[in-house]
Amino acid sequence: VQLQASGGGLVQAGASLRLSCAASGRALRTYSVGWFRQAPGKEREFVAGILWDGSRTNYADSVKGRFTISRDNANHTVYLQMNSLKPEDTAVYYCAATQPGTIVVATSTEYEYWGPGTLVTVSS
Repeated sequence: VQLQASGGGLVQAGASLRLSCAASGRALRTYSVGWFRQAPGKEREFVAGILWDGSRTNYADSVKGRFTISRDNANHTVYLQMNSLKPEDTAVYYCAATQPGTIVVATSTEYEYWGPGTLVTVSS
């Protein structure tokens, strides 16, 4: 499966953005999907994930209550709605896919497929 993240941009603190992760090559509904981010000089970190059927989600503590992950399997797309953005959310955001499973994994090494990232910059 090929993944493509989009929707990044430059916004002010407090604003919202919605990232999209579109899949091609194979139906996204057969994969669980995670969003990760990497800020300059920092390691890649888990942001949010959703099971293949949308029945479970998982969030990093730093984004709970502000970010929402969802999916539209009919359109092979996973979304990350980001509200109340903070400067510390500035990073390149990546979406990744893994086998269906029954839990949402938060470890990047568990994800097999990655797309190119989209840059989110939040100014203060």
